[in-house]
Amino acid sequence: MRAGPAAVAAAVIALAAAAAAVLPTGDAPARDPLRAAAPAAPAPGAAAPAPCTDPEASLRPAGGADGPAVQRIKARGRLIAGVDQNSYRWGYRNPADGELSGFDIDLVRALAKDILGDPGKVTYLAIPTSRRISALQTGKVDIVARTMTITCDRVRQVAFSTAYFESGQQVMVPKGSPVTAFDDSLRGKKVCTAEGSTAEIKVREEPHGSSLLTVPNQLDCLVRLQLGEVDAVVNDRALAAGQAAQDPSVQLVGKPFTTEPYGVAMNLADTDLVRRVNKVLEDYRGGGAASLWMKAYDKWLAADLKGITAPPAPKYRD
Repeated sequence: MRAGPAAVAAAVIALAAAAAAVLPTGDAPARDPLRAAAPAAPAPGAAAPAPCTDPEASLRPAGGADGPAVQRIKARGRLIAGVDQNSYRWGYRNPADGELSGFDIDLVRALAKDILGDPGKVTYLAIPTSRRISALQTGKVDIVARTMTITCDRVRQVAFSTAYFESGQQVMVPKGSPVTAFDDSLRGKKVCTAEGSTAEIKVREEPHGSSLLTVPNQLDCLVRLQLGEVDAVVNDRALAAGQAAQDPSVQLVGKPFTTEPYGVAMNLADTDLVRRVNKVLEDYRGGGAASLWMKAYDKWLAADLKGITAPPAPKYRD
């Protein structure tokens, strides 16, 4: 069973509009002259990295004088944030006003307000899933706030804040599909994931007899599902729930089968910025049901991701 022509047309139009509106990624902006160089690759024969036992443990918030990364942002007068503009509820372009909106966008605005005194002093760059790490390493962006899961592999390449949300991978299929979960019901089916995502890694590790198609962004998978080009999508439940809310012809099946803590990502050299972001997150989470975090959850996510009563507790390694 597939979505009708109207739903497919709407999806294709939405994808085309998103592509037309996408902010520069590959060629612009040029490397920020105020940006500190990314750390060099380890020299041949260097000691192996320490074992990763708790990737969610970040640097403890610190007050006092601004470090070089925060000073760089203040000197520029704008925070450059890598975001998504195609993930409903998280980071998407609101058709009513053309503005970027969502849970991640609210968090970026809170960071800009703390560092620059104005939540509007942000330059947003729409970054494909597969370019999030390189955008940080080359200095195109100061932060990435784009439903990015904290993993051991990634903490060797970029720095993360403490987790600000926790999700899990789940399977999305057309209603009436014989696929029932992330299991052998996927045998012989074509599965779509975003390139560079934790979903891609999981499907490659455990294909359950399926074949894999990777695309630049999660929304591309939804379109291919609607067009009948794939049989299932594996994605973070938090993102898939928003897509299912947009298209009633698809549904989530089975249970989440991974744990996906989202963090704000930064360059490894920007330790002062990591501590500053964690300070903002401490304030963002504080206040219980009246916290800014809960207000953002109620506004953007509660309709599709019910039953969440608090943000994840922060973990620190120092």
